[in-house]
Amino acid sequence: MRTPDSRFYCPQIGEGTFTLDENESSHAVRVCRATAGDTLELCDGLGHFADAIIVKADPKACEVRIDKFDTVSTERPKLNLAIACLKDDALEEVVFHAAQTEIDTIYFLRTDFSQEPKNSDLHKLVRRAELKSLVSLKQSKKPWLTRIEGPIEFDRWLDTYEGNLVLCDINGAKSVPALEQRTTLLVGPEGGFSDKEISRIKSYQRGKTTLINLGNTRLRARTAAIIALGKFV
Repeated sequence: MRTPDSRFYCPQIGEGTFTLDENESSHAVRVCRATAGDTLELCDGLGHFADAIIVKADPKACEVRIDKFDTVSTERPKLNLAIACLKDDALEEVVFHAAQTEIDTIYFLRTDFSQEPKNSDLHKLVRRAELKSLVSLKQSKKPWLTRIEGPIEFDRWLDTYEGNLVLCDINGAKSVPALEQRTTLLVGPEGGFSDKEISRIKSYQRGKTTLINLGNTRLRARTAAIIALGKFV
């Protein structure tokens, strides 16, 4: 009995026998060429994994039976990313790479200088980003699915957020703070946050605000997000 070198997403891992959705069924049977009796590794993106044996290898409705269930993590990651809306496919690129790390939520912010994709349906943009996050979950084999939220106005987001903030700033420290509680890394658009927004971030009162330095070169927003996250992982 072989086990394909892939992980399959099942948002509600049940007991006994159940059916994978069409996308995961097709990937298992058509792409990985799994057959009845093979074992699939399932994840729900909520800290649980399971080994499931294929009962019926149907590419549209693959039927599996749970053989082993395991809770790997009971606590969501503390780190989040809030990034200004960017043009073209930059946000999807950020999500694809960031969601491979232990990050809980990625917020898309509408800021004074943010650039949303031209002629874009934002609902479709968010949906594509969610799919990128799902691909990254399966590829990285981490226990938690990174959530996508927004787009949301910067002021509205900051008014409701509770936790620590980390802002990328040329005058910041070289080291990053310990993740003792919920912490969100803030990355502005190309050209950065406006003076008004930076003032609001620095005067934030519902947690600590830390400035970190990413080096002496000028970075694209998408690059800054990945480098900043790399300091925490």
